[in-house]
Amino acid sequence: MSTPNTSRGVLFTVLAFIIWGLFPLYWKSLHGIDALQIISHRIVWSGVFVAVILMLQKNWSWLLPSIKNPRVLGVFALSSFLLSVNWLLYIWAVNENRVVDASLGYFINPLINVLLGRLFLGEQLSRSQSFAVGLAAIGVLWITIAAGTLPWIALCLGLSFGVYGLLRKRASLPSLEGLALETFLMTPFALAALLWFHSQGQGALGNISFNTDLLLMGAGVVTALPLLMFASGARTLKLATVGVIQYIGPSLQLLLGVWLYQEPFGTDRMIGFSLIWAALIIYSAAGLMSYWKSTRLADQAA
Repeated sequence: MSTPNTSRGVLFTVLAFIIWGLFPLYWKSLHGIDALQIISHRIVWSGVFVAVILMLQKNWSWLLPSIKNPRVLGVFALSSFLLSVNWLLYIWAVNENRVVDASLGYFINPLINVLLGRLFLGEQLSRSQSFAVGLAAIGVLWITIAAGTLPWIALCLGLSFGVYGLLRKRASLPSLEGLALETFLMTPFALAALLWFHSQGQGALGNISFNTDLLLMGAGVVTALPLLMFASGARTLKLATVGVIQYIGPSLQLLLGVWLYQEPFGTDRMIGFSLIWAALIIYSAAGLMSYWKSTRLADQAA
């Protein structure tokens, strides 16, 4: 039987992935503005948004000890760099009509996470997980051979977010504080970039339209809000449940890319994606079976 906390957790987690899945609609509305300028606004306004939350919570006691701790500062400096690379590449891909390629990156990300866990955390792979990773690799290889080029956008997005997740898994700060430190570390560089754009007469804020200004400033809210919703929701759910829900995001992105933006999705891509989808089904089924088995054993022990 689901508890109120579990039901709320499912709701928050589903909403977070729906927002992420609809991100192309948001970034497409800023088409024509350089991706670096968009991400700079995204970082700055994300920093403002989380700072307001921290002020309302009067939650600043963690900041100075974190900055003074070289290990914590180093981990979050690297995670903020990876996050900024991921954001920049994703926004660029969306506005270059590569939404389908971007969605592929987030389809393969869970399997990259499994592989990273095996390589860096010593986590053992079950036969099903090993088979799923191998099948996904075949799918990527098929897409590469068919297209004549490596799907570098998908691989860079999947790897950057996978390594980011690996770092955050080992980090000592909770979600809000961690996001705040990351954005605070990135903000000086983002502000410098915005000042450079304005000095060159290319600054978008205040120079295009009121709606554009709202979208640029709102980038902070649409960035931080789903992250906080996910952190709140996923805390009450099993990893197997989150593992199934997370495919909402790339599925919506793929649908937008194919049906709304009319990006090419021929037979070769369909075959490659089908192999990756099959791998994800196997991976998710193995996770759910493991969860049900552990739950049944716990009930029997009780």
